[in-house]
Order: sequence, then C-alpha cells, then structure tokens
Amino acid sequence: MKHFTSVNHIDDLDELLLLAKQIKSNPYANKTAGENKTLGLLFFNPSLRTRLSTQKAAANLGMNCITMNLNNEGWSLEFEDGAVMDGDKAEHIKEAAQVISQYCDIIAIRSFPSLTDKEKDEEEHVINAFVQYASVPVISLEGATEHPLQAVADILTIQEYKTTQKPKVVLTWAPHPKALPHAVPNSFIKMMQLANVDFVITHPEGYELNPEVTKNSTVTHNQEEAFKDADFIYAKNWSNYNDYGQILSQDAAWMVTPEKMALTKQAKFMHCLPVRRNQVVSDAVLDGADSIVISQANNRTYAAQAVLTKILAHESQ
Repeated sequence: MKHFTSVNHIDDLDELLLLAKQIKSNPYANKTAGENKTLGLLFFNPSLRTRLSTQKAAANLGMNCITMNLNNEGWSLEFEDGAVMDGDKAEHIKEAAQVISQYCDIIAIRSFPSLTDKEKDEEEHVINAFVQYASVPVISLEGATEHPLQAVADILTIQEYKTTQKPKVVLTWAPHPKALPHAVPNSFIKMMQLANVDFVITHPEGYELNPEVTKNSTVTHNQEEAFKDADFIYAKNWSNYNDYGQILSQDAAWMVTPEKMALTKQAKFMHCLPVRRNQVVSDAVLDGADSIVISQANNRTYAAQAVLTKILAHESQ
C-alpha cells in the first residue's frame, strides 16, 4: 500500500482486517516498525477521534508525530497552477508538499469539501495535490469525498459484533441542522460493497448520493421497511448531491428512535461521531445496550495502525 486516500486502495480486505485484529490483540507487538520515522498530521478542519487515534496508532508503532492546524498555524496555500500570487496566498502547494516531505516520512491530511464546487471537491483538490507533489506516502484523514480510515474501523466493528455470516447492514440518512459532506457515507458504501453483507441505503427522496458510488447497492426511501430484520443500523446525515451541498429536508421523522430499532433483529446502532443527540438519534438509542458507537470509535486506532503498518512495510521493500 503506497497511499491510502480511498477505500479503493485496499487490495485485500480480509488481509487488512486480520492485521487490524492482530494489532488490537497486541497493539505494541510491532512497536519498532516506525522507529526513526515521522508522521505529519495536517489539519485544515477540526478533529477529535481522527487526530487522537492516528497519533496513538503512530505512537504504538514507535513513530514521531508532527501536527499542524494549517488554517491558523501555517501559511495560506495556493493550489492553482499558473496562479499569480498577488493575493492572500503566501505559499504554493508545489513547494509546501515537497518541503513537508523532507520532514515527514508519511503525510496525513484532513480537508473537508467546499460543498459549493462539486467538480473541485470530487477531484479531491487538496489531498490529490499533496499526492502529486509530495515525495512520501499520503493518507486521507477525511477528504472531500471519502473517509477511508473511518470505513476500516466500521467494518472491523461489524466483524466483531456480527452474529450471522452475512448480516443485514442499513445506512440511514438522519436529520441535521447543517449541510454535511458525503465522505463518510461514500466510504461506508464502498466498504460494504467489498464486505459479505446484505446492504441497504435509505434516505428521503432528493438525498441520492453520487450514483457512481451507490450503483451496486439497494436504495429505498422507506426507512421502516429498510430497518426490518436489520443487524446493524448506521445513521449519518449528508447534504444534497444533485443540488450540491443544499439541505432539502430536516424531517424529524427520520431520527433513529427505539420504535424504529424495534423493527430490527435487535440491531447494533452505529455512528461515526460526533452525533447530534435527539436529532440524528434519540438518547434512548444512543445510550442503550445495543449502541456500539464507543467501540466503533475505539477501533479507529487499530484501523489507522493497520494502514500505517501496511504503508511502512511497503516503504521498507
């Protein structure tokens, strides 16, 4: 594994999950793999789980970490080729990525979408610029269209909690007061398409995701029908894709409640966090015995450590 900016970079999911499980059983077994190596964590946007879990994963491998919040600690970056830099952008990505590559053996970047320019967002403008100009591997800590580390933690969690060989997994849209990106649902969908699951997406009309992502999955606008006999319910909000970045509905009827969970086969409730209580999901569900959001968050460390281990192994060849 050279880079990890998409679920598409997973060559063998079973192998990656086995590695993550082995790491979880003994996180320090390979604590010299990253000795004398430095991981640069670059944040254009806020983070809690992603930042802490990736730092912990790197530490478990013996790596040093350098962390920067680029929006307020670094120079404002220019990403356009041929730009006349007579405005507020002080440094071009061409120099910045090459310089950071001198200090870091792996670069990990978090950069949310604009939700206004679909074409540029779908190009993964920021992360792919680092891939283009950096001379070291690049990891996505959530980009404009994908959050692949979250998806690895998600499937690891499902593997741990499933009680049947092919569980039914439902990704449900839920209301939210802000326009949110498509990165988490996109990566989760891609991961479920790789996994041995019965997968269903449910959302109100008008909240269709990128058809190139969902084309191999079942989609329904009937949430209650989707919940029937489900083993896992994954709630997540996303904004409109066709009317890009817009909120068409905040329908409270789509909140996950005990009544809806009663339609399932005592399904486990999942969410990537942070979550808006009593809007996305009721307290009764989130605090209930079948909520596994904390275990899911815990698995972020082992997902990141597995990916870092694969990249370090590739670089040592």
